[in-house]
Formats: sequence, C-alpha cells, structure tokens
Amino acid sequence: MYIPFEQRHIGIAAEEEKTMLQSIGVKSVDALIKQTLPKEIYRKKPLHIGTALSEPEILAHLKQLGKKNQLMRSLIGLGYYGTYTPAVIQRNIFENPSWYTQYTPYQAEIAQGRLEALLNFQTVVADLCGLPVANASLLDEATAAAEAMLLLYHLRNKNPQQTEANVFWLADNCFPATQEVVCTRANAVGIDVKICPVKDIKPDSNTFGILLQYPAEDGNIENYAQLCQKTQAAGAFVAVAADLLALTILQAPGEWGADVVVGNSQRFGVPMGYGGPHAAFMATKDEYKRLIPGRIIGVSIDKHNNPALRMALQTREQHIRREKATSNICTAQALLAIMASMYAVYYGADGLKQIANTVHKYAKDFAEKLQNHGFKIVHTQFFDTVCIEIMPDTWQALRKNLEKNGFNIRFKSADTVCVAFDELTNTTEVDTLVHIFSNFAPKQKNVAKSIGINKSLLRKTPFLAHDVFKQYRTETELMRYIKQLEQKDLSLTHSMIPLGSCTMKLNAAVELLPVSWQTFNSLHPFAPLQQTKGYQILLDELAQYLCDITEFEACSLQPNSGAQGEYAGLLTISKYHAAHKQSQRNVALIPSSAHGTNPASAVMSGMKVVVVKCDEHGNIDVNDLQEKAKQYQDTLACLMVTYPSTHGVYETAIRKICDIVHQYGGLVYMDGANMNAQVGLSSPGAIGADVCHLNLHKTFAIPHGGGGPGMGPICVNKKLAPFLPSHGFLDKNLRKKRLGAVSGAPFGSANILLISYAYIKLLGSDGLQKASMYAILNANYLKSRLEKHYKILYTGPHGNVAHEFILDMRAYKNTADIEVEDIAKRLMDYGFHAPTVSFPVAGTLMIEPTESENKAELDRFCDALIAIKQEIEAIAEGKADAQNNVLKNAPHTLAICTANQWNYPYSREEAAFPLPFVRHHKFWASVGRINSSYGDRNLICTCPPLASYSEEEIKV
Repeated sequence: MYIPFEQRHIGIAAEEEKTMLQSIGVKSVDALIKQTLPKEIYRKKPLHIGTALSEPEILAHLKQLGKKNQLMRSLIGLGYYGTYTPAVIQRNIFENPSWYTQYTPYQAEIAQGRLEALLNFQTVVADLCGLPVANASLLDEATAAAEAMLLLYHLRNKNPQQTEANVFWLADNCFPATQEVVCTRANAVGIDVKICPVKDIKPDSNTFGILLQYPAEDGNIENYAQLCQKTQAAGAFVAVAADLLALTILQAPGEWGADVVVGNSQRFGVPMGYGGPHAAFMATKDEYKRLIPGRIIGVSIDKHNNPALRMALQTREQHIRREKATSNICTAQALLAIMASMYAVYYGADGLKQIANTVHKYAKDFAEKLQNHGFKIVHTQFFDTVCIEIMPDTWQALRKNLEKNGFNIRFKSADTVCVAFDELTNTTEVDTLVHIFSNFAPKQKNVAKSIGINKSLLRKTPFLAHDVFKQYRTETELMRYIKQLEQKDLSLTHSMIPLGSCTMKLNAAVELLPVSWQTFNSLHPFAPLQQTKGYQILLDELAQYLCDITEFEACSLQPNSGAQGEYAGLLTISKYHAAHKQSQRNVALIPSSAHGTNPASAVMSGMKVVVVKCDEHGNIDVNDLQEKAKQYQDTLACLMVTYPSTHGVYETAIRKICDIVHQYGGLVYMDGANMNAQVGLSSPGAIGADVCHLNLHKTFAIPHGGGGPGMGPICVNKKLAPFLPSHGFLDKNLRKKRLGAVSGAPFGSANILLISYAYIKLLGSDGLQKASMYAILNANYLKSRLEKHYKILYTGPHGNVAHEFILDMRAYKNTADIEVEDIAKRLMDYGFHAPTVSFPVAGTLMIEPTESENKAELDRFCDALIAIKQEIEAIAEGKADAQNNVLKNAPHTLAICTANQWNYPYSREEAAFPLPFVRHHKFWASVGRINSSYGDRNLICTCPPLASYSEEEIKV
C-alpha cells in the first residue's frame, strides 16, 4: 500500500492542524472556508478528476502513454533540432531542484549563481549575433520575432519622418510559425504586414521595419548586407531571425548592419520537447536597450564595492510601466537559458565550431551524393538544411519509405522536400537517407552544381573569448562550476519562498521525472500527429481537467506563459466582438490593483486601458465600475479582474461586478494568478467570468526555474470557444474564423505540461480541493500570528484572508527610517526569500505560504518577521543606531562576518545568527546589498567574469 500523494504534497499534519485552527479561532478547516468564501461563488458541482493515483501508478500510466509516441529521427528543422544534453548539465541543472525551484532573481543578493549563468547566456548571444546588448531570454523564436517587430515599431519615434509608418515586410522564407505569430501580433495593433520573397521587399517611407531569416527556412543563405543598407537608407530598421549554431561559422548579422537579432537557443543542449520550453533570445544595438523586452542581467557593485549582478534597467518592465510598456513579457525561460549557456561554457568557441562544421559537412555530403543520383538541389549555399526537388508522383511513396526507416523530413510542397541535419547526425544516417532517396531519383538527371558557403559569408570575427568559455572542458571542472553557482542561490531546497501572487509550492520529483524521458522530450513539434498519440491523449485529458476546474467549455494549451495567456484571452475577446460586428469594443476596464502585465497585455492586444478605482478595503469600487461601464458602454470590450483579489481577499461583490460588465456588452477576463485559492472550491465560471488564463507554473506545480519556464493556457465559456487560438500546423482553415497562433509550437511548451497533468492526477478531485483549503489555512495561520505585530492591510468581512495577505510596512519609514526593502534584505540573514515587495501596494509585503509548507517552517518564518519587528522597535526607541543597524546593513555576508575588523555597533552573532534555528541551516548571501542605480548608470551586460574587474573599474 502506498502513502497517498496528498500527504506528501500538503505539509500540515493532523496534530498541527488543531493548533493552527485554535490560533485562527475556528473549529475546523471546513468552518474556516465557509467563513472566508462568499456563498454565491461556491461550485455547484464537485470536480470530476477522479480518484488520486499513487506515485508508482502515475509513472506507470505515463510510461504507457509514452509508448504510444513514436520515436523517430525528425530532420524537419524549422527551428527545432536534435541535440545532445550533456549528462553533467542534465543531472546537475535540469534535474536539480536547487536550480529548477528558484524564483525570478528580483532579490539579487541571493541569486548571484543563476545571474552569472544568465550573464554567460547574454554573452553567447551578443557575441554570436555581433551586437552589444542581449536579454536573458524570451519565450520562443516566433514570439521573439513578434517582439522584435514591436520594438522596431516603437523606434519610429526616433525618426520624425517615420512616425506614421506602419508597414512591416516579412520575408516569405521565414519559418511558417514565425509568420503566423507575427501576423497575429501585428493585426492587434494595426501593423500592415507584407509577406513576399526577399527580392521583392521594397522599403519606403511607410515602412518601419523588415524581418529576414538567416539561414532561411529552406536552408538558403543569402548576403543581406545590401538589403540592410537599402532599408536603413529608407529610415526603417532590420530584424533578423538567426540560428545560433550557424552563427558560429557564418558572419554575424550585426556585422552587416542588423538592428535586432532574435532566435532560439534550443539546439544548445535543450531537448525538442514537442515544442518547448526553450530559451529564445534577442540582441540589439546599445541605443535600443531601453526598449528591449524581457530581462537584462547587468554588472553592478554591492555596498562593499564588490562586483555584483542584478537585473538591470527594470524601469522598462511591464510591472512598472503598465499600459505604457512596450512588452508584456513577465516569465522568461531562465532555466533553459542557463542550460544553453552551460552548453556553450562546456564546449567553448572551438567545440561549438566543430559541432557546426560537422553538421554542415554531413549536409553537404548528403547534397552532393543526391546530386550524383540526378536530384536537383534547390540552393547550393546552406548550413544544415538541404532543399531537394522531387517528382510529384513519388511524394507519397518517399514519405512512406522514410517513415518506415524511422525518419521524418519536411515535405515543403508536392515537388520539394527539406532535410535538416543536426548534432546527432552520423555517417550511417546520411548513407541510409541517400539510399532511400536513390530509389526515387528523377528519370531526367539534373546537372550537378558546386556546393559550399561563399567565403564572403563565413565568420571572420572571434567569439566567446572570455575565460569562462575556456576553463571548464572536463566534467569535473564543469560540475564544480555549476555547484559553485548553485551554492550562491536560495531555492525551495533551503526554505519556503512566501511570494504573494507567485505560489511557490512543492514541485514534486515524481511530477518532473517524465520530462526527462525520451518518449516525451525528443519529439519534434511538427511531427505527424499519428506519431504523437501519447501526447495527444495527455493533452486532451489535461484540457478536460482544466475545463472542469474552471467550469468552462474549452481550453487552449498554446500560450507559453501567463502574460501570453492574458494576451491570448484578450485577443479571443476581440475576435468574439468582431464576429458580432462590434469591432469598436476596445476598452479594457482594469482595477488599479492589477498586476502590471494586465494593462500591458491590454495595450498589446489593441485595447485602451481605463483604470477602475479600489475602495479603502482593497476591493473594486463598484460605483466607479458602474459609472465607467456605462460611460464606455458602446466601446466596452472587457473587465480584467484577479480573483481572489490581488489584495488577498474574496471580493463579495464579484458576481455583481461581472453582471455590470455583461450588462453593458463587455466580457470578463479573469487573471488566474490566484487560482490556488479557487480549485475545487469556486471557479471562474462560478464567479461569472468568460475567460481566464491559468498559471501552470503557480497553481499546477510547474517549477519557476529561476524565472521560467511557465505556461498560461486559457479556458473559455461556450460562446468564446469558437475563437480560441489556432495554428497552421493543425489546420490552416481554422485561421479564417479563430484567432491566429500565439506561440511557435501548436501546444506551447508541451514537455512541461506533463508536470501539471501528473500533479492533477496525483491529487485527484479530493486532493486538489484540499490543496486549496490548506493554502487558505496556512495563510490565515500566518495572519493570526503576525497581526499581533504588524498591520494586516486587507481582510474579508469575517477578518479572514484568502491564500495570501499583505503586511503594511509604511509606518516604519516615519518611526525608524526603515523601508520595506530593508526588511526584505534582513530576511536573507534569517535564511528566507522576501515576500513580494511593494506589490500591489508600495511599502508592503505580500505573503503567500502555499499548502506545501509544514507548521514548523511557517513558525520559523513568523519568528523571523517578529524578530525583525523587534529590531525595528529598537531603532525607533533609540536602542540601535538609526543608520548603522542590522536592517540597513543587511544582508551580512560570510566575508563580512568573518573579517578581522568588525565596525558595527552590534555583534557578529546578531548579524548572522539572529535566532537559534538559523545556526542549523545557515544560508549566506554571497554579496552585500546591491547598488542598483550604479548598475543602470554603467550598464555592462556581458562577460568577462566578475573576478576580472579591477578595483578601479568598480569604484563609484
């Protein structure tokens, strides 16, 4: 008999529960839930997930599903390639909870390890692209290309003659998925996309940018230097979607004038995973760095003048700029970027060039041998993809023969096929393919042509010359480097991460195991559907489960982040209005408390943002909503609402709020960030919403991975179901009625959907509901302990909170000159990551414990905050120095605490070991408090490593 998984996942034992309930002042968890949730939002039907599976049962079930997938050698290309993940990277990063359970590095002092790895990633991208600034990853190549288009669109303001330009030229040899996603994004904001052959691109005064693929989708390599010059002479900008591995031997786009370069790092050691997750990238010129989407890792200094890393230029982000943001990117693909960076560290420049040259050698060998059999090779200049003309009447037989021998290639048209070689190709494979093709040789032989890359297109500049890409060639060396970085980072392996709105719950190992299985992670996203039957069963079941949980009709699994889910949900609403001849409906009502991605997503989807006030209790001001809904009744598209509210309470007027919006012709979009307080108890359907996105990296156990991966599927009611995102790979005709593609792969980052699927089946109907109940119990227990020491900003009618709550720290600025940031940094000395700082209210901490923590850990966290309150009081009472105190100087590093000199008016013990439990498992911040403004004033976002900066270079 196996112990039920819910007992492993939910942290509270029966004897602990009794004590916690007494502290809260209720008799049972059921009584707490009834007291906390408004009656009118309860589910009327129980969940239909079924009985929970045990850990061995879920693994056996997934193994059977995996067997239904056919393992083929997919040489389809289009941005997805076979690659080998070095075992040292797979075991020490991809499968290591110290890496995959980290949070986004907003608290940089306890994130120096992953920040260094991401700085390495930026260096790889910047060097290979030939541009000075790169970001720390985007979602996928298709959305990165769309982000590049929008960046160029906003650059129009730099040229007074181009401010009205709205034409974007898209080369028709860009990847098909890229074309789809770019068109989806362009349509939303009124950009006129012109798709044509490269030779027909004619930039003029109406043009703001062009996008080129390098190498092209059919493998062709062209010299784009003249087109680049011509475009820029017309006042427009050039974006290029490029292949990182190809750029190790091809001239960098930045060298021939490209303004922006995007792409995907998947073939740097990250499995195809049926579409993801993979880290996309963007590099650009220095003058455009404030418009680049996503995160930039920069070098700064700490308060002791030591080099330190942080996320730079954060004022660009949607969290701060809201409706003025130029991107809604929130989740990146940090874990996958780290894997790709380590792949580059392991191989270095010489190793990467060797891999690239070997891939090209096999492609060239294959092409030359086919020419000997009389085939016509469409393009004689290529890197890895060979395009071949075939006789139309051999199409079916060739495909059947290839599949019989275990190969998928791309059938581009009735008379043209493409074969994309990769790191896994070998001589035997090439010979087998040549033999298969030889049986279908043309009757009339074609004249052979010379094959090879023109010398003018070959790379002449060095790359990855920094020490970090030269030092770790053996597994021993790389293992130690990875471990050295790992030890600088706080993750769920150390302590609870109580971030409000982020739901940092247990990411169970059993849920993650199948992600490493070849039967799931080696599939190409454009493999024939009949070869992916195991995936199709899993995806269909997961979609059904999510519909059941939300009480909605249909689900799209395509959006590959929460912000992408917001965006897709809003576009689905717009598509619905357009179909009902109401295209003028473009106003989004958004509460003032909303997450920054909400207004950013609304603007990106072509809507106008109108802010709705919140009252003194943190709830939506219903009167203000009523007035604005009526004012904009002819143009109202939707209301964006988070439930429970971002303030941590179940708004009792939520159904009335939804009714008001519907009354005036709008729809209700519910942000799913707080679904961990709804599952099994209430639902978006029960509150009256029409569409919601679900953060699978929050409620449904996908790890945060240091800032990504994430997934944000959307669920909709019956009337919106016909307008969900489509994808050309699945059905080109769907696009006529439905929304276009919003991500490059048909099912987004499909590989990590395994995690949420396993999580749901492991808990079953009862366990899922209990998870929500215990998340609410844990939050209210923390509240009951902390309200004696801190002001709880918002509570519900009975004095309870939902699964999170806000502590008000603003008064301490006046009493002790202590800012909320001081408290966040001091928590590091106690071994904790800070709760969410200054969101949704400046000067506050938003705390969410999740259901996975036990009472002992909750108590340790409370003890730390109570002790900090005492430290604040000591300052206010004059017992501690107003400036030279444990809060202002936090965090205290090992180097400071063990130095010969100690120039502080408090003891080393008080600094480093403020409570007894800290001694048992001390986590040291690796740097002191970071000087953020210095890093922004002196932006350095590529290597060399920190040790190489001299003291002169880092002095303020």
